[in-house]
Amino acid sequence: MEYIILIISAILVNNIVFAQTLGICPFLGVSSKISSSVGMGAAVVFVITLATLVTFLLNQYVLVPLELGFLQTIVYILVIAALVQMVEIILKKVSPSLYSALGIFLPLITTNCAVLGVALLVIQKNFNLLQSVVYGFSTAVGFGLALVIMAGIREQLELASVPRGMKGSPITLVTAGILALAFMGFANLV
Repeated sequence: MEYIILIISAILVNNIVFAQTLGICPFLGVSSKISSSVGMGAAVVFVITLATLVTFLLNQYVLVPLELGFLQTIVYILVIAALVQMVEIILKKVSPSLYSALGIFLPLITTNCAVLGVALLVIQKNFNLLQSVVYGFSTAVGFGLALVIMAGIREQLELASVPRGMKGSPITLVTAGILALAFMGFANLV
């Protein structure tokens, strides 16, 4: 039951984008088409889950025993950068169309503060290894959900009659704010 609560909380209640405001840059940048949002969401799920696992193990078995906790952020950034490079190479070979659709946003995963934020949050919350991986995966799924929902709304907004002064970024930011308010409705769920 504890893990179900952790999953629901990470996806809906404490959504990384809407409740913790992490990962806003790729959220706004990639959420214009559903196809690229799904691809970016899948890449983020893979990177966050793997980064959470690797950084947790590095922290527990290298940084803490050697009393090198002050290097935590730098080590985590290097691990995340290496993982993103690995995902980029795999996507280039497996799905060139998705690779080209993601364009500049794939390297943005490296600087996506959601990835680093999750790696740091699992240490802050004193999660064990399984809790960390479940939390990382669930948070990434929440990020992907936010991306896909926003992409669907933005595709519909392209067809809608939006006032000239609200087209583009203004309507996107208003929509993101309304989505954040909607996700606040899940606050009493768990």
